[in-house]
Amino acid sequence: MKSKAATLRRAVLTGAIVMGLCTGSGMASAQTLTRPWNDTTLSPDARAKLLLAQLTQDEKFQLLHSYYAGPDRPADKPFPKGAMASAGYIAPIDRLGIPALEESDAGLGVASSSRMRPGDHATPLPAGPVTAASWDPKVAYRGGAMIGSEAHSKGFNVLLAGGINLTREPRNGRNFEYAGEDPLLAGTLVAEAIKGIQDQHVISTIKHFALNDQETGRNTINVQIGEQAMRESDLLAFELAIERGKPGSVMCSYNKVNGDWACENDYLMNQVLKRDWKYPGFVMSDWGGAHSAAKAVNAGLDQESAGEVFDKELYFDAPLRAALAKGEVKQSRIDDMVERILRSMFAVGVFQYPAGKAPIDPQVNLKVARETLESGAVLLRNEHDTLPLDLTKLQSIAVIGAHADKGVLAGGGSSLVTAMGGNAVPGLAPTTWPGPVMYHPYAPLKALRDAAPKAGVQFAEGNDVAAAAALAAKSQVAVVFVQKWQTESLDSPDMSLPDNQDALVEAVAKANPRTIVVLENGGPVAMPWLDQVGAVLETWYPGGDAGKAIANLLSGKVNPSGRLPVSWPADLSQLPRKDLPAAAGGTPPDAVDYTIEGANVGYRWYQSKDIKPLFPFGYGLSYTQFTHGPLKIDANGYQLKVTVDVANTGARAGADVAQVYVRVPGAKASRLAGYSKVFLKPGEHRTLTIPLEPRLLADFDVNKHGWVIRGGQYSVAEGPSSETLGTAVDVQLTAGKL
Repeated sequence: MKSKAATLRRAVLTGAIVMGLCTGSGMASAQTLTRPWNDTTLSPDARAKLLLAQLTQDEKFQLLHSYYAGPDRPADKPFPKGAMASAGYIAPIDRLGIPALEESDAGLGVASSSRMRPGDHATPLPAGPVTAASWDPKVAYRGGAMIGSEAHSKGFNVLLAGGINLTREPRNGRNFEYAGEDPLLAGTLVAEAIKGIQDQHVISTIKHFALNDQETGRNTINVQIGEQAMRESDLLAFELAIERGKPGSVMCSYNKVNGDWACENDYLMNQVLKRDWKYPGFVMSDWGGAHSAAKAVNAGLDQESAGEVFDKELYFDAPLRAALAKGEVKQSRIDDMVERILRSMFAVGVFQYPAGKAPIDPQVNLKVARETLESGAVLLRNEHDTLPLDLTKLQSIAVIGAHADKGVLAGGGSSLVTAMGGNAVPGLAPTTWPGPVMYHPYAPLKALRDAAPKAGVQFAEGNDVAAAAALAAKSQVAVVFVQKWQTESLDSPDMSLPDNQDALVEAVAKANPRTIVVLENGGPVAMPWLDQVGAVLETWYPGGDAGKAIANLLSGKVNPSGRLPVSWPADLSQLPRKDLPAAAGGTPPDAVDYTIEGANVGYRWYQSKDIKPLFPFGYGLSYTQFTHGPLKIDANGYQLKVTVDVANTGARAGADVAQVYVRVPGAKASRLAGYSKVFLKPGEHRTLTIPLEPRLLADFDVNKHGWVIRGGQYSVAEGPSSETLGTAVDVQLTAGKL
C-alpha cells in the first residue's frame, strides 16, 4: 500500500504537468509527450528512428518518391493535390506532423518559383564561376543564405542546389552553374553555399554525383575513368563539400560511370558515399535519372524524383513493392531509406521551422547578388591603365552590343531565374526548353548613365558593325558587351563567340584604342581580338543588379578582385579532347574517356603537358599592386601551415588571393592545397596563416583503400596564380597513411 506522502507527491506532479500543458510554453512539452520525435534535445538520428517506428508501410513508400509539380505536366497526369508549382513534391503525413516536401530548382536562385508560376519572381545570383572566382567563403555563404531565405519565405524546404561538377570540358553548357576546375576551391566554396541554404532551414542537395562533366549525351554516356583518378579529382570535390557543408541530400547524375548508371552505381553510392564518407543523408535521383527498382535501391538510391513524368515508370512504387515481396529488396533497406530522409529533415530544421509565405526584401537580396559579382568579376586585361574610368571627367562613352541597353544575359535550363521585371529581351530563340533565352532587366547602359551624368553615354546595338565603329570613333571610350548563351542539355561545339561579335570587337578596337570588352558567357571563349583591346572584364552571367555592379567595377568604385576558377585555353588543341562529338548535333558516342587526363583536370593538365594556356587558373588583375613575401612552413606531421606576408603597394584599396600549391615527389603538376583572400588598404600588409588540406599532399591508394603520403621531398610555393609563384620551399615528409 502506497503511503499518503507518495500519493500527495504524485498528485502535485500530475497537477504541475497539467498546468504546464495549459500554458503556451507547455504546448511544446505536450506535443513532445505525444510525438517524442519533436524533442529537439535529441539527435536527428534518434528523432528519425522514433518517427520511423510510427510509419505504416504505405506512409514509408510515400516518402520514397516525389511527384513533378510543374505546369507542363502531361494532361493525363493530374496535378499533385496541395503542391506548389515546383520541381518536386511529396505530400505531408498529417497524422504524424510530417510536413510536405516542396522542392525547387535552385542552382542560381529560386528557379521553380519564378519559372513555373507566371508573375512570380526571385533574385538571380550571378553564375557559379563568379562565386568561385571570389575565392571568398563568406561570399559563397551569403549567396546561399539569400537563396535559402527566399525559398523558405516562398514555401520551399528543399533546394536542388550545390552544383559542383568540375570543369573537365570548357565547352560544357552547364559550367555556369558550377564552381570551376579545382577540387579544393570548388569543394570549400560549394560547402559554404550549402551551409548558407541549410542555415535557413531548407535542405540543400549537392549535385550531380558524379562525373556529369558534359551535357552532350548526358543521359546515355558512359564515363570511363580509373578509381584513383576519380577519387583525387571529381570525388574529392564532393568529399570536401559534403564533409564541410553537410548537405541533406545528394543528387545522383544521369550518366553512367564505368558501366553502371550513376543512380544504380554501388561503388559511388554505397561504397564511397555511405561507407567511406559515412554520409548520413539521402540520395535522390536527378529528374529522369532512375532506371530500376531493386538494383537502384540495393546500390544506394533512396528517393526517386518525379518518376511518374520523367522515368520510364514510377519504379519506387509498385515495382519496388513487388521487389520487396520477392525478397529482392529487404525491409531493412526500405526503413534505411526512409530514416535517411527523415534524418535530413530533422537535421536542417524542416519540422521545427516550417517554410511558408513571409515578406522578402528584394533590395537586400539584390545587394547580395551585386556584391557577389563585384567580388568575383575578373579583370583579364588592362593595358596602359585603360581601367578604371574616371566618369567625372569623361565627356563621351560608347556602349555597344549584347542588349546592354536592356539587361544582362542569363544561362539556360532548370537553373533559370525570372527576376522582378521579367525578361528584358523576350522572343529570342529558343523560346522553349532549354530556353527561353533570358536577359535580366539590369541594364549596364542605364547604370553607366547614372554613374556618369555629365558624360554623353550613347548606345549602338552592334548588329551594324560600321555604325558601332563610327560611334566608337567619336567617343573617348568604347565599352563593348559580348555574349555567348549556354545552357543545360547542350554543349558548345567550340569556344567562338556567335553572331559576328569578333568582327564587331575588332572594328570598334580599330576605331578607338580605348576599347573595353565586357564578357557575358558561361565559360572560356576564344578572343582573337585580345591584343587589340585595352581591357577585358569577365562577368560570366552577372545576375541581379549587374548593371550597377559593372558600372562600379569599370569606374573603380569597386576594385576587381576575382581570380579565375578555370584555366582559359588558347584554343581547342590544348584540351585533353580536342573534339566533342555530337555537340553540334548527331548521335553522341557511347563513352567518354577521362583516363586521358585522369586527376589532372584544368591547370594540372596544362602543367603536366608543358602547355601554356591563355590565362592560368587563379589569374586576375587589380587596380592596385601587391607583393607577396617569402613563404614559411610549419609542419606537424602531415598538418602543414604556410605563413606569407601580403602587402598592398599601390594607391587603391583592393584584395588579393594568396594561393598555395604543392608538388608531390615525382609529379609534373602542382595542386592547390590552400588559399586565403585578403583585403588591404594602400600601404597595408598582413601576415596570412594558411592550413593545407592533407589530402592534397596525398594520393588515393586503391589497394590500401585510403589516402597515403608517398614520402619524400615536397615542394610548396605560393603566389597570385598557378603560374606565378614565389620561391618554393621544400619539406620532407615520411611515407604513411592519413
